[in-house]
Amino acid sequence: MNERNKLIWQQNFQQPSADLSAWNIRIGNDLLNENGAPVDTGWGNGEQQYYTGHPGNLYIDETGLNLCARRETTTLQDGRSFVYTSARIDTRNHMAYTYGKLIVRAKLPAGSGIWPAIWLLPQEQAYGHWPASGEIDIMEAKGRLPRQIFGTLHYGKDWEQKQIDEFSYTFENGSITDFHDYGLEWDEASIRWSVDGHLFAKRHLEPGIMPFDKSFYLVLNLAVGGWFDRVPVDEDALPAVMTVSRIWLYQ
Repeated sequence: MNERNKLIWQQNFQQPSADLSAWNIRIGNDLLNENGAPVDTGWGNGEQQYYTGHPGNLYIDETGLNLCARRETTTLQDGRSFVYTSARIDTRNHMAYTYGKLIVRAKLPAGSGIWPAIWLLPQEQAYGHWPASGEIDIMEAKGRLPRQIFGTLHYGKDWEQKQIDEFSYTFENGSITDFHDYGLEWDEASIRWSVDGHLFAKRHLEPGIMPFDKSFYLVLNLAVGGWFDRVPVDEDALPAVMTVSRIWLYQ
């Protein structure tokens, strides 16, 4: 990849003026379609939490932006009840990009069943519904494995033909509970994943097969439970906090 050093977008959540004006705060437990109608519970992943915008779940302090998962019951008018709350935000219609170097500095929580993620989704469904238009996971972690993180691509014509290219990185020292720079470098030829500047995976892109030539937006969320790691939730790990201090996007 050619050196990309022009800073085109950033978020400094440690500065006094930090806010969420560039973000959408997502509410609920349902995966929604483009018209806002629910299509699957658990955000399509079997997640157990109910996302809110409450100050207990989403707040900014001197450490940065915090997404907090809690043991807290929410009962809906339709009778459904959820025993966990947390937060999910994204930049759809505020910031989306095609190709560049994105770095997110974050500190993540440990604990069985805790699932923090930093990822990208397509601004438009140019190639069709998931997974046809793609998904780029910059970083996902299984809270019970705090020394390991994953980077993944999702694509394919439809659900039955979905492709998953998953890569992992294991920390030699420290863990996800320390601040690290999670990086994604993306151009016409390849996508590369890094931690603290160390490249740990590279996937060459295949035009006509892979949909990674359109604009994607950034998602931050902290899930509880779900299919990524089918294990019981360690409620002693709650409340669990995912902190994001800085984000940089270069082109």
